[in-house]
Amino acid sequence: MAGSPAIAEELARRLGVDPVVISQPEQALATGWQVELDAARSALCAMGARYEQLFNQGAVPFTALSRCAVSLATLPVVARHRPDAVVVWLDAHADINTPDSTTSGYLGGLALAGPLGKWDSGFGQGLSASNTILVGARDIDPFEQQLIARGAVTLIPPGPDIAGRVSAAVAGRPVYLHLDCDVLEPGLVPTDYSVTGGLSLTELRQIAEAVAISEVVGLEIAEFEADTTPEGTQAAARRLLDALQPLLPIMSSA
Repeated sequence: MAGSPAIAEELARRLGVDPVVISQPEQALATGWQVELDAARSALCAMGARYEQLFNQGAVPFTALSRCAVSLATLPVVARHRPDAVVVWLDAHADINTPDSTTSGYLGGLALAGPLGKWDSGFGQGLSASNTILVGARDIDPFEQQLIARGAVTLIPPGPDIAGRVSAAVAGRPVYLHLDCDVLEPGLVPTDYSVTGGLSLTELRQIAEAVAISEVVGLEIAEFEADTTPEGTQAAARRLLDALQPLLPIMSSA
């Protein structure tokens, strides 16, 4: 995703830190999940190692991901170091398909299922269903609907007072927040996938404010694409981070 560096730069500016770059951009393969997973393995290992380092230091990761599939490497580390934390997964899709259930073969559609232990990605598991809240999903496959009905995750669909519903589900627990930009209404920020009925930036800001009452143990932003111009990309990154600002540490003016 060519837009992720803009998110990283805006995060770094607001946090007052230098970004750490893991791996380098590569050509999209647009093929089956196994080929894509094998191609990404070294980068995912590096991401997992970086998360191990950060959590061992007691640091909080603020991460600009390319694709949601990178969460195969991040979430098992979060679950291992912070088993008390709830993962709030904002996404238009559920991403809890398995290699056996997927009809598209898209690796990103398996991204949350791996850490939940629904299949073995090779990068670990450990995320519990009781600590997983899927927010804003509205394009859900039948297999995923069955898992949700059986309690594989808690689903909070779009609708009135979504921030209040998220707050009630979090119930004061520490939070690690994953944002796939397609959870938003199409056109608000550039991303590959468009699913109508999404959240507004105001609703995203309200969710961030509700979550920020808890301890924030990390934030990852995925699936942000470049706009048609650099200026458009930067403006969209600012809009998105303005909505997420309540989750970021307040920087000292000293």
